Amino acid sequence: MTNSMPFESDWVSPPGETIEDALEELGMTQAEFAQRSGFSRKHVNGLIKGKVAMTAETALKLEAVLGAPSSFWLRREMEYREDLARRKALDDAAQLKDWLKELPLRELINLGWFNEYSHKGQQVLEALRFFGVASVDAWRVQVETRAPAFRASPKFAKQRGAVAAWLRKAELEAHQRRLAPFDRESLIGAIPQLRSLTNEANPKIFIHALQKTCGDCGVAVVFVPAPKGCPVSGATWWSAADRAVLALSLRHKTNDHLWFSFFHELGHLLKHGKKLRFVEGMGLDGLDTEKEHEANVFAGKTLIPQSFPLQRFSTGRISAEAVKSFARECNVAPGIVVGRLQHEGLLPRSHLNGLKARYSWQQG
Repeated sequence: MTNSMPFESDWVSPPGETIEDALEELGMTQAEFAQRSGFSRKHVNGLIKGKVAMTAETALKLEAVLGAPSSFWLRREMEYREDLARRKALDDAAQLKDWLKELPLRELINLGWFNEYSHKGQQVLEALRFFGVASVDAWRVQVETRAPAFRASPKFAKQRGAVAAWLRKAELEAHQRRLAPFDRESLIGAIPQLRSLTNEANPKIFIHALQKTCGDCGVAVVFVPAPKGCPVSGATWWSAADRAVLALSLRHKTNDHLWFSFFHELGHLLKHGKKLRFVEGMGLDGLDTEKEHEANVFAGKTLIPQSFPLQRFSTGRISAEAVKSFARECNVAPGIVVGRLQHEGLLPRSHLNGLKARYSWQQG
């Protein structure tokens, strides 16, 4: 639904209008009011027209002459000045409407991340509130600080609005999750349990278990759909010294990609510094090649340990039953074995994809 009205009315009422109403009710002229309050007539005229700001001293005099408490007059003044500031902010924001073109605005609205407004200034302010910044300049600084690859990757830079929105939504989702303090040893100890979740076909079950197990170790795992133009598959960062975030986009909708992405991000948490932020996706450059390789190796060895060599599949036709048998030995889902065999070139990309589980986002 489109919100057609700006967030404040075009009509702003200064406290002076209330003073005029009070004078009329008391049958008092502005001249008499000036005499009773000790103000000059010019000062009274400025108060009534909202050209003179109301001070605490003025409010006390109004209390004595007109009866309403000083707190009332100060509150009216505060609300009036706030209304003026909001109107100016709305007008200023309307001048920045071209910034909205850097965002996949329609999709963000459809995802429910933004409210929609017909007033361009209001839409800009809505977007700034979502990102938690007060200006477009602050937004630009923030997105480059939080995703350093924006500076190095042409693809990242081209899609910065979509990637920034995805990261922000992941941040907001992670903030809602209650976590224990980060415990590296407990997280390492939980890896066998996390691996076994790959065998659970129902996302409602394995996502809950995944989030609970990781949350008990100080890691907020969140799943956020990637809007159009966001090539990110996952991201990892530390939101505090004892709190980590692991975000997944489910951009590739099969279980082999999902679980490899999860353990890849987990590798970053366990192997790399707390001051680093990792944002990655297919075909993105500007990333830390060495650390990405380390995370890939960690994910590969965790899902299919070296004690279960894939070389047994190197000759002859690979059957679905052979894959299932191997998967049972490894205690992982067959689709993960298929994905790995395809990646290693031991199985054509077109073969045995029916063993992979496929997921889709449920909207609404």
